[in-house]
Amino acid sequence: MQGGVNIRKEAPGDEAVVAVVEFLSAFTLFLMILTAFMSLAQLELGSNDPYTDLIDRSAIDGLDRLTSSNGYYVPYVDGVRDQNNATSEWHQVPVMDLYNGLLQPGIVDNGVLDFERINALPNVTIEAMSNGLGLAKGLQLRLLIVIESSSNSSKIGEVLFEGGSDRSTSGTSSVANRKFINGEDIISVSLEVHDGASTPKLLRVTEFSPRPVNGGPEWIEIQNQNGFALSMKGWSFERSGTSGTTDYLYKEGVIPGGQIGLFTGDPSTQVTGNASVVYDLGSTGFLGVGSVDGLDDTTGRLRLLFAEEDEGAGSIVSQMQWDPSTGILANSTVVWNGGSPSSSSSWYVSSTPTPGDV
Repeated sequence: MQGGVNIRKEAPGDEAVVAVVEFLSAFTLFLMILTAFMSLAQLELGSNDPYTDLIDRSAIDGLDRLTSSNGYYVPYVDGVRDQNNATSEWHQVPVMDLYNGLLQPGIVDNGVLDFERINALPNVTIEAMSNGLGLAKGLQLRLLIVIESSSNSSKIGEVLFEGGSDRSTSGTSSVANRKFINGEDIISVSLEVHDGASTPKLLRVTEFSPRPVNGGPEWIEIQNQNGFALSMKGWSFERSGTSGTTDYLYKEGVIPGGQIGLFTGDPSTQVTGNASVVYDLGSTGFLGVGSVDGLDDTTGRLRLLFAEEDEGAGSIVSQMQWDPSTGILANSTVVWNGGSPSSSSSWYVSSTPTPGDV
């Protein structure tokens, strides 16, 4: 001690220890900041499998495209994009024009969900939705828009839209979700992207008329049970009777989601009810009108089939056979009861035709 001052000497290693502690603290803080940044960027340290990452990124990017703009539609003229007539009002384009053009769907206008555009989603085919959202070939999607919470308890769980392909046969899937506040409702938009799923076979024959009266046309009623529109490409009808077997394959056309399509021997005289689209099968000779028969009056079979592009023969989706014991009289129709569409027990004869109304 000198003059009352206590002098302390540092040990030779103290400064090094302090430096190491400070470095470790700074490095730990850096890792915390980096982790937070990666989380905000929607990145995660996972399996680093490129295919899994592709599906994850497809779901995120697809949902961003769907919910960040109002989308656009570009028509084709003689196979060339007509940019001069492109429009952001894609939801006002008729379903057949929408089917034949280029679409990037969007359901948000000025930062909020646009219900007119959501209500137009049934006019969009799954293929157009997948292409518009930039999904890679071989990937399928399912879209769900639902009211998640509301001050009105009766609205909670209300589905505003649901459609897409079934993931039951897929190997990998990923879901991206975004929530929107609409007044006192919170609406959830979920986009699931998956692989391995096949094109949904959700067209069903619901009623057909083999013996119309007063010279009317024969007709077949088809319901699309998917939320999205379904292309008719790959679908075919097959009829058999006393005159042999005939089929007709569709290469284009569309039936809107949840809606009815009518196939008739004469569109000009056909009663259409609530059908969204009407297709002519009289000019092909598949369905008859007046004294001309397409479907056999007394003994016959009608099938609806579907084939993928790489399949040689279609698989049976709906089938009905009839004979004299079935009791099909003039103006009788054959109606599906909701059972297995390929089982004879799933059909009954009605004396009250309802074309276009299920």
